Order: sequence, then C-alpha cells, then structure tokens
Amino acid sequence: MNPVIDTFINHRSDRSYLDKPVSDAVLDNIILSAYRAPTSVHSQQVSVIVTRDKATKAKIAELAGGQPWIAQAPVFITFVLDMHKTREAMNLIDEQQIAHESIESIVSGSTDVGIALASAMAAARAQGLGVVPIGGMRRSPAEFIELFELPSLTFPLVGLALGYVDRPADLKPRLPMSTFRHEEKYQTEGLVEKIGQFNHELEQHWRDIKRDGGENWSQTVANYYKNIYFPNVLPALLKQGFGKDK
Repeated sequence: MNPVIDTFINHRSDRSYLDKPVSDAVLDNIILSAYRAPTSVHSQQVSVIVTRDKATKAKIAELAGGQPWIAQAPVFITFVLDMHKTREAMNLIDEQQIAHESIESIVSGSTDVGIALASAMAAARAQGLGVVPIGGMRRSPAEFIELFELPSLTFPLVGLALGYVDRPADLKPRLPMSTFRHEEKYQTEGLVEKIGQFNHELEQHWRDIKRDGGENWSQTVANYYKNIYFPNVLPALLKQGFGKDK
C-alpha cells in the first residue's frame, strides 16, 4: 500500500510516550507541513504555539482536564484560530475587518485549523512519532489565552501532543462505512440498526483488549453531548472580540 495512505488509515491516538526528545529537524518538518496547509481565501488565519517546557506542559495537562500524556509527551502544539493577523493586514490599507463578528468566520477558521492539524499529524506519524489531538484546550479557554498571552481575535482551538511511542494504542473500530460515505444524497435508511450493531462491536473490542468498563458508542457520545460539552467557549470567544450574530 502507498505509505501516505497507510499513515492515514492506520491512525491511532497514542497516549504513552518515551522520554526521548524530538529533534529540531523533525519538529520543523511538522510545523512546516501545518504552515503550508491550505487556508480559506489565503487568509492564513492559523498560528501555532510550540511548547517543550515541562512546567508549561504540566499546566496545559491540568487545564485540559487532567491528561497526563500531555505532560509526558516531549512536544505540545497549540493550534490557534487567528484573525488578529488579518485585522492588522487590513489596517495597513485603512480597511476595517468585520468578518470576525460572524459565525461563518469561526466555522471557516476552525476548518483551516483542522486542516493544519491533520497535516501536522500526518507529518509527525510519517517520521515515526505518535500523536493525540487534544480538544480539552476548549475546557478552559480563558486560562489558555492568559497562559499563551494571546491577543484579541485569537482563540486556542485544539492541541496536539506528540512524541516517540512507548505503548502503541489499539486501532479502534468505526461505524460502518455506509454511515460515513453517501452516494449523491445522505442515506438515513438502516442507520439506527447499524449504530446498534456497532454498539455491540465496540463493546466486544473493549473486551478483546481487556479494558474494563468500556462503553458502547451511544453511551460514549451521550456522556458528552447530553450537555454542552465545553460551555466556556462562547464567553471566551466573545471576550476575544469574536461575534455570533451575523
């Protein structure tokens, strides 16, 4: 199989890392891959903050909800939605930015961040590293904004822990491909039955790898989505100068 495709389809979220540094050359390739990722209308509305300091990683691990693998990984990268740069660019030509007042700009910027994140993950794994993306950044956005001294019109969307793997993660099963790939139009027929079958498959997976208390997929998503997952996101976005009414 093509090694690039193999890298993508065998992704695992690794949460156990060796005490082995990541060289500057390897890290530079990862950052460059994210830097060269496409952005909407060439807006380049993504910035990254690289953290290698142990004390700072420990703080990030705490703020992200107590995730020890963040502190253990030799490198942590924070991906920032950045409309501060675009506003400054427009100020140079006496134009006023208003796009940041809209939900659309948050969707667009988040999409660009996601593309950059995916590029960084692929580059890391292609060089023999393991990775795990960290959505827990959004648990305490105000604290991360302060920690990184982020200016207005920026927001810490997601992080990435990376390093050389100690104990590789298992490849998780997924919902059937037919629930993901739709030809021409979204297909709802049989969806509930397929989810039910997958619930049983996932429970069996946890038994196979001897993970006690492994839940099915319905239970997993219910744990998060029966509430607002990270309620501090909206007030932090508004305080940073973003809007939601356009």
